[in-house]
Amino acid sequence: MRPEYKNWMPKGMILTVLAVTSVFLLLFIVFGLTGVVSGTLKTVLFIVFLLGTVIGICVSVWMILMYRAFDYNGNRKLSKQIIDGVAEYVNLPEGGRCLDVGCGSGALAIAVAKRNPKADVVGIDRWGKEYASFNKPLCESNAKAEGVNNTSFQKGDATHLDFPDESFDAVTSNYVYHNIPGDKQAYLLETLRVLKKGGTFVLHDIFSKSRYGDMQAFVKKLKGMGYEKAELIDTTDKFMKKGEAVWMELSGSGLLVGKK
Repeated sequence: MRPEYKNWMPKGMILTVLAVTSVFLLLFIVFGLTGVVSGTLKTVLFIVFLLGTVIGICVSVWMILMYRAFDYNGNRKLSKQIIDGVAEYVNLPEGGRCLDVGCGSGALAIAVAKRNPKADVVGIDRWGKEYASFNKPLCESNAKAEGVNNTSFQKGDATHLDFPDESFDAVTSNYVYHNIPGDKQAYLLETLRVLKKGGTFVLHDIFSKSRYGDMQAFVKKLKGMGYEKAELIDTTDKFMKKGEAVWMELSGSGLLVGKK
């Protein structure tokens, strides 16, 4: 039995974009290249449907390239490299607990659990319709396939964690918060709220200024709050091949790591 971690670029999204692009192409042919309409209306429809088709093709190509890069069974295996790279930072004490926020298919939670067999790892996710193939049974199945029995998974909201303050010895996440509308730094603080004094945090995301604001200032804020260690590590060069981060829109990828 092999684990099935799915793909961070779901096939359903790709198929939806391809379908929409096909509709724009059909409309372009019907209304832009034939005599069904004429005059100014034909010109407007020609431009609108042509733009829709071109944009759809570009987005489709981008998504397919992303899918191939993130495929766990492909040659690139970028997802596995990232997951293993994040998990390396987590060392839990015997009997310790780790919370993985936005666990998806369970990959990071399971990787941390494998490295820390005497600790417990809890994975939470909202498992929304955007990632319909990601769910709790899938996580549990993947843990079983990996021979891991120190994980558990439950539904949860990253913006309002259903855990008391200082409940975990470590908190982790991977490419989660940039997907959530709103104040990303506030979401980070909510995750850190459940971290015990002396616990470690390893949070990987696209920490671009457009998404997160000034993250260096946030690091200083954590230190001012009494955190023993807080550091932002650029992972673009570590995980991405030359130029890859540009077309993948993952420039700004980094690890926020430290100790409370």
